[in-house]
Amino acid sequence: QLKLVESGGGLAQAGGSLRVSCAGSGTELNLTTMAWYRQAPGNERERVAIIVGDTTNYADSVKDRFTISRGYAKNTVNLQMDNLKPEDTAVYYCAAPFNRRVAWGQGTQVTVSS
Repeated sequence: QLKLVESGGGLAQAGGSLRVSCAGSGTELNLTTMAWYRQAPGNERERVAIIVGDTTNYADSVKDRFTISRGYAKNTVNLQMDNLKPEDTAVYYCAAPFNRRVAWGQGTQVTVSS
């Protein structure tokens, strides 16, 4: 059973930076695909960044501001968020396809003040 646990996040001012991390456990397999999603109150969950192997892809709203990368430990992924905007405020979730399903973390709050 794959378990994903997010850490980091918190409060930042507009223009500032935050970093969220995700650690996967419960499998000996290397997770080829890992992604970050976010959900703001009243909005649908949206994917902000994904890494497949070494290939990355970003939502237009975060391109050139956010960077997804694999951590040093197996099945870890980070999301570096720079030049934050108030509209980046949301709960950020880590996700990974596993065993024909998608595993989700519990989420971590990111709040950006203007």
